[in-house]
Order: sequence, then C-alpha cells, then structure tokens
Amino acid sequence: MQVKKAGFRSSDVKSIYFDSFPKNERMPFPMMVAMSKLWNTDFLSFYDDDRLCGFVYLAHNRKIAFVMFLAVDKTLRSKGYGSAILKEIQNKYPNKKIIISIEPCDSNAPDIEIRTRRKDFYLKNGYKETGYMIKLAGVVQAIIICNGEFDKRQFCTFFALYSNGTMWPRIWKRQN
Repeated sequence: MQVKKAGFRSSDVKSIYFDSFPKNERMPFPMMVAMSKLWNTDFLSFYDDDRLCGFVYLAHNRKIAFVMFLAVDKTLRSKGYGSAILKEIQNKYPNKKIIISIEPCDSNAPDIEIRTRRKDFYLKNGYKETGYMIKLAGVVQAIIICNGEFDKRQFCTFFALYSNGTMWPRIWKRQN
C-alpha cells in the first residue's frame, strides 16, 4: 500500500469523505486541506497501485495521534484495506497513543448493526474501549485507543494546544 499526501487527487478523496460521513460530522473540506499544511496535521491517502483505497485525517503531538476521519472507498470495504490503513498509522506513530472516536453502540441507535461492525473492526485491529465519551461538533462519540491507556486530562490538553485554545470538547466517563 502506498501512502501519499491527500492533495494528490484530492477530488477523489473528497468523494470518499462525502460518501462516508454525514454532513453534521464533517469539517469543511477546504479547511481540512488548509490545516493539513500544519506540522501537527496529516491528511494521507492510501493507494493499491494507482487505485485510491481510502484516507485518514489526523492531528498529532509528541504523545497522541487523534484520528478525526478515516474512510475506505465504499466499493472496497471488507477487503482488508481499513486494517491496512490502521497498520500504516501504527507504523507511522509507533510511540504515540492513537485515539479514535466512534459512534456509541447504544441499543436504541437506528444503525446499531453498522456501529457494532465498526466497533468490532477497531477492536479486532488492536484498539480497546476506554469507557469515555466525547462531544465534538454536537455529536456524542465513544473514545477508543491503541498503544496505551487513555488519560482524559492529557487528551483535553491535546485539544487545547492543537486548537490554540478554541476547542474544549466535553469528555466524560460513560455511566453503565
């Protein structure tokens, strides 16, 4: 699998992005492209030969890599590309906690089967549940992690520094 900066064929990446995430969960695409120029943001696309398979958009510092968006082309899902992308992320950030937020698997969710499949995918690839929730852009999500233990204070500090003090998402321990 080849990894390239997402600026290469960005219209194809944009298509996967719009197909994969509902409008209320998306960042403006031009903002993502602009922020990817920062030292602490990576917007990477993944190719199998010349075929775009998927992308990842993430922010990082010395200790954390936070995957904000990861998606595989809908025609290539369930073929191992998502696992390969996660492996590439782990190879790129071997000494960092890799954090991802996913939709909670609440039994009353209308798309519970998709949410459960997504969670199972990450668990199969070495991620673990933290028991914490986060509210980003009005959307509640569960926090999962790979390469370490979740530290709420460390993650809040990560957001504050990454956003120059403009983002203070609500993070809480889920009550069972």
